[in-house]
Order: sequence, then structure tokens, then C-alpha cells
Amino acid sequence: MGGTEEKQPAGSGRPTSRDVARLAGVSHTAVSFVFNGRAEGNLSPATQERIRQAAAQLGYRPDPVARGLRRRRTAVIGLVTDEIASSPFAGRLLRGAMETAWDSDHLVLTIDSGGDPAKEDAAVAELLDRRVDGIIYAAMSLRRVRVPEGLHRTHSVLANCLPEDDSLPAVIPAERAGGRTAARLLLDQGHRRVAMVGGQDDLASVDRLRGFRDALRAEGVTVPKEWVVRTGGEIAGGYEGATRVLDGAPADRRPTGIFCYNDRVAAGVLHAATRLGITVPGDLSVVGYDDQEHMAEFLTPPLTSVALPHRAMGDAAARLVLGAIDTGRTPPATVRRLACPVISRASVGPAPSR
Repeated sequence: MGGTEEKQPAGSGRPTSRDVARLAGVSHTAVSFVFNGRAEGNLSPATQERIRQAAAQLGYRPDPVARGLRRRRTAVIGLVTDEIASSPFAGRLLRGAMETAWDSDHLVLTIDSGGDPAKEDAAVAELLDRRVDGIIYAAMSLRRVRVPEGLHRTHSVLANCLPEDDSLPAVIPAERAGGRTAARLLLDQGHRRVAMVGGQDDLASVDRLRGFRDALRAEGVTVPKEWVVRTGGEIAGGYEGATRVLDGAPADRRPTGIFCYNDRVAAGVLHAATRLGITVPGDLSVVGYDDQEHMAEFLTPPLTSVALPHRAMGDAAARLVLGAIDTGRTPPATVRRLACPVISRASVGPAPSR
């Protein structure tokens, strides 16, 4: 009736629930009620407090393995991702998931697959063998993904990616809205000659550009075709793209604002502007995207950026999994889009009068 007892190695010195019961002068079952969440209605508040004080005095903590066996849970959430080791944003997503899980007495067990589908399947199988309560599958760049084999056998949520088969719930950035936000940063400062530099044909590029054009169109502003320069996502691509739209053009015929696919591209744009003698933000305003840690705030000038909500995605994904664990029902396969906040610094200013 009292539940599974913690078995301690001889001489380990670790206090058990029976030690707590002896010190508090109550039955072992009463201690079990307190630490299994069944005390209300079974024990008086005074008895519950006496047991908790005894536990604190002894330094007792319930054995999570034994508690998991009683509840048929392990209090562990698995997190499988494709490139934790190499992504500058992985730490934020992990912190969001881990802190939320910890607040609900869960740990997060993380496995980095390196993007190898076979390793992803093996990772999920290993987590299932360990009887984790649920799994978050996270990608470090927004895209549609093959759902690893086995995810449908437990409560699973995707973070920063979409399932190819639309079979699981997903939490992703609101990229189109983020593009609109970037455009408004420039429009609100009077910019009407604006360009977009960087990006490819991935989901993020397409949605950011679509949102950017949405906001401009609402103000009657059109971006010339030659001012949308898809040059990838690195510093060299930003330098190349900015050179194309800025070099050789008279001041009254070139863009006064540039929206960059990401902060690395923005760094290249700033470098090109310096080489061409164009001041930022006096002659040219620059908006980045991602708010890349250890980079955006250290550029010259510090970069205004639309931040990707990695920490919020980790938090939201963990909450969905924890909710499914509590109710026993995986949430419907819907897509939740999280806002991309603006981090204002010094790279955006009023449009020049000319």
C-alpha cells in the first residue's frame, strides 16, 4: 500500500522514507502519501508539515526511479536534434525546454543525431527503451523533416521544423510575421527605397521575403527585382549582395534600407558599406534576423535584429509534451507559430532626405 521502497546500498548513508517516518512519528504509508501527491484528504495539514520538516531535517529526497515505477512514468523527456554541437542557437532552445521540464520535475535527455536519419531512428528507439515520458524533435533550421521512426509511439512534438506528413504538432517561428516586422522597422523611419539581401529557397527565406513584401505593399512600396538578391546565408553572401545593390549607384538611386536574411549576411552588408564609404545608419539602415548570440551586438554599429524565439520554442514544445503526459493525450497535429521579437540597437535610423 505504501508504494515501492527505496533500496539503499549498505552503508550508503542516504536517508529513506522509512527514516522520515520514524523521525516524524508516522507510518511509512503516510510518508508515501505526501511524496506521491495523495496527502490531501488522507492526512491533516499538521501531519503533512511534520513529515516535510522531517524530510528536510534528514535531507531526504524521493527516489525518482521508484516514484516513476509507481506512476508508470520516468520523469524524463527525450530531446533529439540534428545539430546541437554546431548551431549557435541550440543552447537557447535547450534552456527553454530544460527549465520548463525542471519546473515540472522532469529532466531532459538530449541526443544529437548529426542529421543522420539512421542515427535519429536509433536515438528515438533508445529513448523509447528507456521509457521516457515524451520526446521533442528539434531542428536547428526551419524546414520540413522526415518524422523519425518511433515518434508516434509516445507523446511527441516538433520544434523549429514541420513534419513532412503533417502527423505531429509543431512549434515554429512566425517567419512571415517576422518579415513584416523587419519591413516596419524601415518604413517607420521613412525608408521607401529598400532591398533584401541573402537567403535561398528554404522555408524561412520564402516566408521572410513574403512578409517583407506584404508590409511594403500595404504602404504602396515596391521592391525592384534587382534589389532582391539571394546570395545565401553567410558573411560573404551579404558582402556580395550589398555590393551589387550599392556599388556604383548614385546616392539618390540606391537603397536607403536593407533587410538581411540573417545576422551573418548583415555583417557582410556592413562590411561592404564601410568599404564603399556609406555610413550606417546615416546613409543606410540595416536590419538583421536571428539576433545571433555573440555576434549581433558586437558588430559596428551594433545590429538591430528580428530575433528567432528559440528559447520560447523549447519552452512551448516542453509544455505541449508535459500537457500530453498529464492528460494522456497527444495534442492535435497543429502548427503553433511564435512571435519573433525586435532587438533594437544602432543600425537603423531615419531615411536620408535625398
